Amino acid sequence: MKITIIAVGKIKEKYFRDALAEYGKRLGRYCKLEIIEVEDEKTPDGASQAEEERIREKEAERILKYVREDAFVLTLEIAGKMYDSVAFAEKLEQLGIQGRSHLQFIIGGSLGLHEKVSRKADMALSFSRMTFPHQLMRVILLEQIYRSCRIICGEPYHK
Repeated sequence: MKITIIAVGKIKEKYFRDALAEYGKRLGRYCKLEIIEVEDEKTPDGASQAEEERIREKEAERILKYVREDAFVLTLEIAGKMYDSVAFAEKLEQLGIQGRSHLQFIIGGSLGLHEKVSRKADMALSFSRMTFPHQLMRVILLEQIYRSCRIICGEPYHK
């Protein structure tokens, strides 16, 4: 299975980069992992709704360049479907059985995703009704994918 993370913005903090590197190394046993970072737009303080929409649209154009037609696309959105870890693993396993061997996860920038990106998704996924920094969300996503791989393979995992 190939997993691609398409994420807006760069990881600035070393501790996040270290965590991502560790999960990337662990996932190497289970899948081919690719992380694509697209440039984020600077959001001025007090930006109007129109400015925020323009920023989301620019980021969407950058994201959509990497979305593959043959991939199963999952966007991370607050309003998406929530799973527990076992159900998420079952979903990933089911996709593999259905021949969906390339999964693309999309993480938006600080303003979220433009509707153009959301419409491209095969599934919207939510990890919480809370908002998380996109750098931290990348770590959480990789950890849950790793946990899912262990569950699918019948290996122990922390509950």
